[in-house]
Amino acid sequence: MPRNASRTTRTAFANCLPCPKIRLGQARSCVLVLMGVRTDGRKELIALAEGLRESTKSWADLLCDCRRRGTRAPELVVGDGAMGLWRALTEVFPQARHQRCWVHKTRNVVNALPKSSQPGAKKAVQEIYNAEDRDHAEKAVKDFDRAYGAKWPKAVKKVTDETDELLAFYDFPAEHWVHLRTTNPIESTFSTVKLRTRVTRGAGSPAAALAMVFKLAESAQARWRAITAPHLVGLVRNGATFHNGYLVERPEVSAA
Repeated sequence: MPRNASRTTRTAFANCLPCPKIRLGQARSCVLVLMGVRTDGRKELIALAEGLRESTKSWADLLCDCRRRGTRAPELVVGDGAMGLWRALTEVFPQARHQRCWVHKTRNVVNALPKSSQPGAKKAVQEIYNAEDRDHAEKAVKDFDRAYGAKWPKAVKKVTDETDELLAFYDFPAEHWVHLRTTNPIESTFSTVKLRTRVTRGAGSPAAALAMVFKLAESAQARWRAITAPHLVGLVRNGATFHNGYLVERPEVSAA
């Protein structure tokens, strides 16, 4: 399993996303990617492994390997709707909170609607995750349900059934919301990896393919932009409470 050997394993949140198929060992396998944020705000590649996107075992093996190497449970994990990931997290890092990627969620909702309704629905979904606080976001969820629930309940349930996981980012610093709502840190990085692997038309063996993806990602890591307001990452890791993006001051304990 390729991994960043120099990595310190203190992450504030992680993004998990399967990556492109490149002559891997199994017909439906892909590259499982784990990226984290250190307490100094820098993003880092934690691990890559071949696996099956929907397989709980594949994700659990990856997460267990990270735990063996010293990774603490992340405060928040951002990912798409791959159920294998979320089931594995519950087993390996039950303390970690879950945040569904809004880019993937929006795409799934829109694709479940007729084309004539897609522009309006997309705007309604954007009103949810761009809301100024959780109360307004929850109101936007109800508005979305009222507007589309009667005719297209399956599309609406994609949001209403996962509201807690979709709005988890509101319990973190507002400066971090732009990083936490989507898996873009991985998506943007691996778009260049996809281009490179298309040019090479595969790397021969599965091991060579995985090693190539790892080296490309490791090289790109030096150019990753640190998270906004990095000084707040340490507060999150140390258990500070945030409400609608603002730090909740703990009351002073008076001396006996």
